[in-house]
Amino acid sequence: MAGTPDRTRKTTLDKDLDKLIHIEEATSFLARGLVAPGAALFFMAFVAVAAAIFTAGDPGAIAIVAAAAIGAYMALNIGANDVANNVAPAVGARALTMGGALILAAVFETAGALIAGGDVVQTISRDIIDPASVAEPAVFVRAMMAAVFASAIWINLATAIGAPVSTTHSVVGGVMGAGITAAGFAAVNWGVMGSIAASWAISPVLGGIVAAGFLAFIKSRIIYQDDKIRAARTWVPILIGIMAGAFAAYLAIKGLARLVHVSDASIAMIGFGAFLMAWGLSRLLVIRQSAQMENRNHSLRKLFKLPLIASAALLSFAHGANDVANAVGPLAAIVQTARGGGVDAAVTIPLWVMLIGAFGISFGLLLFGPKLVRMVGQQITKLNPMRAFCVALSAAVTVIVASWFGLPVSSTHIAVGAVFGVGFFREWYTANSPRRRAYMERKAERRRALRLADGITAEPKELSDSWATDRNGPVDTVEMEVAEEVVRRRLVRRAHVSTIIAAWVVTVPAAALLAGGIFLILGTLR
Repeated sequence: MAGTPDRTRKTTLDKDLDKLIHIEEATSFLARGLVAPGAALFFMAFVAVAAAIFTAGDPGAIAIVAAAAIGAYMALNIGANDVANNVAPAVGARALTMGGALILAAVFETAGALIAGGDVVQTISRDIIDPASVAEPAVFVRAMMAAVFASAIWINLATAIGAPVSTTHSVVGGVMGAGITAAGFAAVNWGVMGSIAASWAISPVLGGIVAAGFLAFIKSRIIYQDDKIRAARTWVPILIGIMAGAFAAYLAIKGLARLVHVSDASIAMIGFGAFLMAWGLSRLLVIRQSAQMENRNHSLRKLFKLPLIASAALLSFAHGANDVANAVGPLAAIVQTARGGGVDAAVTIPLWVMLIGAFGISFGLLLFGPKLVRMVGQQITKLNPMRAFCVALSAAVTVIVASWFGLPVSSTHIAVGAVFGVGFFREWYTANSPRRRAYMERKAERRRALRLADGITAEPKELSDSWATDRNGPVDTVEMEVAEEVVRRRLVRRAHVSTIIAAWVVTVPAAALLAGGIFLILGTLR
């Protein structure tokens, strides 16, 4: 009608455009999930092409190219799973953002692999499988290829379900399975396998006990002191000095020892010198930082952030120096054997092979690492800078102590066990600490007073139900509220604990079964 404004209506064209927009948004969302796998496949293809160029005309070039692609796949999975333990505490405590943690870890992992990754390794099967049992070069190459491929697949599966597993145990299981399939059970060094199995229990328990011990010390000597700031000025520099000394000794064992011979006395001197230097510098820094701080727990967290960032960098460097061999050691052995170097010869890692491991670990962390970082740093238990500091300190101290006594341990199990230890200690402390119980009683009294002031005389349903079923007669309401609070405060997620422990237990047998199957499949492709 004239003079009447047109009503806005959705025409057929508008509806079609809306559908197209929704389809485009859905396609974009799905495509984002394919970016990381696509980049990983590109990296593996690039490595295969580069290996083909480097080995053109060499004997066994086809086997070397295939092994290079598999080694790249293994390195990507090590970065996705294992490296998360180094930076997860700092991310969980919000000392580092996810992006900052990934970049820091990638840089220091690469530096550790290239600077202190080692130039010479023995054939990886030497300690697990009798070399004489797989002396034929073709059989050895096939066994090593199956071992690396199987361990990479298992680590990939573990990452998909959110379980941090030991990459070393995965490789060991792969070598064992391929060796048994190739030469029988008699070829396995069962003494070595027994010590590896023992580390399943030793590593997380030691890590958890040490981390819980440091957290108990911080609570008693700093957090629950009347003058927290004064206590922090005394003890925080000492704790930072212990961390620096432990990491210096850790790096000497894991990195420096690969370049030059370092005696136990030299390692102890390196650690003590680092302790004194860090204690002196951090004492000045803590005094300056705490000058205007309020006397409360939240203020203390600021004192632990910088040491926590430093620990993430140092752990990443040491991990790159130590675990790059899991990715490139078998590859280097295959290259050596395929070129006619013999099965029992010492294996020199070429620079191009080391680069595959170094950059593969970093790319794997950047592409797939956030999932495990969140799992270890945020989803098992809640971390703040003080708790995360205890986890990082436990990882270094436990490795040093275990190495000193010759105990077989896994750095992955230690780090995750330390997170468990911190969480379970907090649960125990909440339920059993007189100081904590007095605090909860005061809180329950305040809630009861507020209810009475509001004219509410009925008890909460959970308390009235407990009262009705209590067999020992009437129970004080405040005591019941405290008991309810203790039960409610489950600070460790049990589902994650059971998933991770199950993955630890089955890592070696799962990798072994996969390797045996892949070895047989490769045999049919000859």
